[in-house]
Amino acid sequence: MAILRCTKKLLSELNIRPTDSSHLFDDFGSWHCNLFRIDRRKCVLFTHDRTLYSFLVPGLTKSGFQNICEIFKQSLFKNLIEENIPQKQIELFLDNNKKIEISKTNNRSVLGSMNDLTFQLKYQIRDEGGILNTNVMKLNHDLNRIPMSAIKGIYSIYELENFLNSHNR
Repeated sequence: MAILRCTKKLLSELNIRPTDSSHLFDDFGSWHCNLFRIDRRKCVLFTHDRTLYSFLVPGLTKSGFQNICEIFKQSLFKNLIEENIPQKQIELFLDNNKKIEISKTNNRSVLGSMNDLTFQLKYQIRDEGGILNTNVMKLNHDLNRIPMSAIKGIYSIYELENFLNSHNR
């Protein structure tokens, strides 16, 4: 089971009531997500709590927000494929993210890292000439190769690979 811990702004856009997140969620399924705008388009950044592995989903519409769980799963799958993560590890990760609950944020450290990543995203997109001129998969690839002090300066993609390898034995 997974949990998407949404910021107030995103919860307002989703127009749903967050569940009580008193149950324990394992390291596989705990994610934070934030809504922000780039070029007047609504974008959501998803960040895995344990590894800070992140991906951007730009240009969400009302129907996208209504199906946020499916959007999350599809985008996660596409990004893991793009990162050349072995299929067995992708399946392990996705199996642990099948059922999803929506809740409020609970980790200020992850939110701080997300704010740093959002700043980087906005800068890179502006440098590319706007969201319509940006290759989002390459952007997500580059995003996970930014040193993050919250994980001791390691790239989040390496942290994700180590995490999956430790659970794939």
